[in-house]
Amino acid sequence: MVIADLLERNARLYGSDTALVELSPTEERDRAVTWREASLIESAQPDAPYRRELSWRDFDRRANRFANLLLSRGLERGTKVGILMMNCLEWLPIYFGILKAGCVAVPMNFRYSSDEIRYCLDLADVEVLVFGPEFIGRMDAIYQSIPKVRMLFFVGRDKPAYTEDCLRLMGFCSSNPPPVLMEETDEAAIYFSSGTTGFPKAILHDHRALISSCRTEQRHHGQTREDVFLCIPPLYHTGAKMHWFGSLLSGSKAVLLRGVKPEWILRAVTEEKCTIVWLLVPWAQDLLDAIDSGKVDLSNYLLDQWRLMHIGAQPVPPSLIHRWMKVFPHHQYDTNYGLSESIGPGCVHLGVENIHKVGAIGKAGYLWETRVVDERGQDVTPGQIGELAVKGPGVMRCYYKNPEATAEILKDGWLFTGDMAREDEDGFLYLVDRKKDVVISGGENLYPVQIEDFLRRFDKLKDVAVIGLPDPRLGEIAAAIVEVKEGVTCTQEEIQAFCRELPRYKRPRKIIFDKVPRNPTGKIEKPALREKYCHGRLVEAQINS
Repeated sequence: MVIADLLERNARLYGSDTALVELSPTEERDRAVTWREASLIESAQPDAPYRRELSWRDFDRRANRFANLLLSRGLERGTKVGILMMNCLEWLPIYFGILKAGCVAVPMNFRYSSDEIRYCLDLADVEVLVFGPEFIGRMDAIYQSIPKVRMLFFVGRDKPAYTEDCLRLMGFCSSNPPPVLMEETDEAAIYFSSGTTGFPKAILHDHRALISSCRTEQRHHGQTREDVFLCIPPLYHTGAKMHWFGSLLSGSKAVLLRGVKPEWILRAVTEEKCTIVWLLVPWAQDLLDAIDSGKVDLSNYLLDQWRLMHIGAQPVPPSLIHRWMKVFPHHQYDTNYGLSESIGPGCVHLGVENIHKVGAIGKAGYLWETRVVDERGQDVTPGQIGELAVKGPGVMRCYYKNPEATAEILKDGWLFTGDMAREDEDGFLYLVDRKKDVVISGGENLYPVQIEDFLRRFDKLKDVAVIGLPDPRLGEIAAAIVEVKEGVTCTQEEIQAFCRELPRYKRPRKIIFDKVPRNPTGKIEKPALREKYCHGRLVEAQINS
């Protein structure tokens, strides 16, 4: 079985039932925004709200039409097809259309700059790209310098002259299933993760990983036909999509909410009768703060059906969950740990029955195994700190076109996560720190090397290092340790003004004037900086903050 079989089953059994709802509290559908305006989820403007929905039957038909469009253009099995779109009703049908055509889906982060888009397109050998109106400016800058991309499809109004109208062309294509047979061992998708150079690595997954994630998610959270999943994070993210896979397996409705304001979340839960909501830590905190301040009155909403709140993408402070359970005592709670290399969430999860272990990331998820190992790859004893390794059907096939990086992280089927952990006497895992330098702020990855390279352009600075510091709302913030040139005066305000050229989410939240330590080979000694400014154990500091 492959994941497209589940879509076809749902279309056959539940054809007229609602599969997807796209909900925007205030935003007009095709309003283009610049990349600097984009936050974790699309920024909302005071325009007319809208609601669109799609049945399982129409979902499957649209996927078939896009698959047949690709096949009509002569695309062969394994061709890489990129998706650069905000969350919308078209996103998942296009994703499944790519899979149905036997091609490889390549979802892309909507925060990527033009240079990052170009880099990822080239890295993944993308030949076809589907993009939306929010990305016109970025594509205008690079469409003539992406020679591997031979087709550009546009989803939205007022298409650029160098693109083709995707939805119009789909209308001319058959809605019948394409004549393509797929197996679990076939290549399915490429996702992107951080690399040592600051640019993403391409992670190749097969269909086995996708179908296993459906089973893992549904086993963990028990989705039934009656559940309604509220999906807020972006669909390019493995976490958002893989949590939605539980809805796919159960044949239940999901709601794509374009906005994160507390009142919007609560209104969506009320109006769409949502039972499961996946939040990031900042959104949960904002919601509780709005309730405590009186900005939000829970009596205005119908929330009795909301049964499960779960959080992923970053360490969760136990104080947040204790606070949440005081407000929503009837809720089940779960947290999930996963990597793009392990197809998103679920390789480790807490379990709704283990709320007494809040602070832990949990135990091995359904169909998964875990180990905590030392530098020689040997298991450490419980209580000792080592690197977390995971094994299961969702482990990536490889880093695409990067055998050296693959060999570093994949050993005998085990994925070495780069995260340091300890196991307690009951077998529950706790994150302690990260070997990687990636800063996870509000569930999004920041690449320190990119920020460092930018800051080094400031002529008053001799050296700079970027690390993550704990933050009670975002999990981490990027802090820049800056070393000023001898005899030169420089203020924090000057550096902040210089950083305005960066996208807002990449700007350092804290500036620290200090000497940047380097080892004899010239590498920045970031462990020493983390030890100095957060006593070396970042994740523990996050959890205890």
